[in-house]
Amino acid sequence: MALQQPCPCGSGGTYDACCGRLHRGAAQAETAEELMRSRYAAYAVGDLDHVFRTWHPRTRPDDLAPDPALTWTGLTVVAAGEDWVEFVAAYERDGRPGEMRERSVFERRGGRWVYVGPADDPGAPRVVT
Repeated sequence: MALQQPCPCGSGGTYDACCGRLHRGAAQAETAEELMRSRYAAYAVGDLDHVFRTWHPRTRPDDLAPDPALTWTGLTVVAAGEDWVEFVAAYERDGRPGEMRERSVFERRGGRWVYVGPADDPGAPRVVT
């Protein structure tokens, strides 16, 4: 992805100034929402290493594989708290539109935010708002 193009996370900034710096390891996410946006952008640009590195070791899969039939097309953050983010991620699969909705739970681990899993996952901590 060109560094000066708009960031796929929808923040309005350039990829380089927004999620690109997190993907390169030049900065760490300061909030759960910033990490969630960077993970969405990583899926959108194919940086699955970032997705893997920012997934809690207790809940992450052993391996991540790209899905060549899937193109991420937009992100809407519905609501966010200190350690959770609810979002809608739009995509196209084989030319057909779809969306993924999730309320994600995050945790600070070693001073860094990591993705734990969906709030409705029995293995994830319960979110109480």
